[in-house]
This record gives sequence, C-alpha cells and structure tokens, in this order.
Amino acid sequence: MQWVFLLLAGVLEVGWTFGLKYSEGFTQLVPSIITIIVLAASFMLFARAMRTIEIGVAYAMFTGIGTVGTVIAGIFILDEPADFWRLFFIAVLVGGIVGLKLVSKEKPAQDAKASEISVEHEKVGS
Repeated sequence: MQWVFLLLAGVLEVGWTFGLKYSEGFTQLVPSIITIIVLAASFMLFARAMRTIEIGVAYAMFTGIGTVGTVIAGIFILDEPADFWRLFFIAVLVGGIVGLKLVSKEKPAQDAKASEISVEHEKVGS
C-alpha cells in the first residue's frame, strides 16, 4: 500500500507544480488555494509512504515521478518541445525509477511501528 501512496504523491506533485504556474506566484487566489491543498496532500502521502520505504528510494521515486509527469504534461498541455533528447532522458529517468523499485527493500511493518513509537516518545519527553 505504501507504493500506492508514493505513486499518488508523485502524481499530485505534477498537480501542484502546474498549480504553481497557474497561481502566478500566489497572486491568483483560487489556483493558489488549490495548489496549497494539493501540495499538502502530496507531502502527506509521501510521508506516509516513507514509513516502510527507504528514504533515499522514496525521495528519488517521488521526485522522479513528479519530474517525468511534469515534463510529459508540459509536452501535452503546454505544447513544450518533445525532441529526441528530451524523450531519451525521460526514458532514462523512468528506467532509474523502475530500477530503484526493483532493488529496494521495505522496512518491516514492525520496524516502522517501532520508529513511530520512538518518535512519539521523544515528543512527549521534550
């Protein structure tokens, strides 16, 4: 389930990236509000995914999904160029994302729960 959260977080990253463009530097109220909501949802899902996915793998995949999605959306929605090298490097990035997924190990749920308890214990103690 954590991989689904990570995938959704990456897809939402595409949404808030476009939101940043359409909010025009947070000067447009409705796009700004939508951007902030999508950004918060994206980071909440990303944080949830990191409970069991290694942080380096999770971050690389989160940003990779967002990058690939944003470039592809830019090509189709904003009419950005789709030349050979751009598409080649998107393919390389996708290959890296798939490779990281294949070699990554999830933390056991028990370890994830123990780290949550440890963090909460530290909060109470401070």
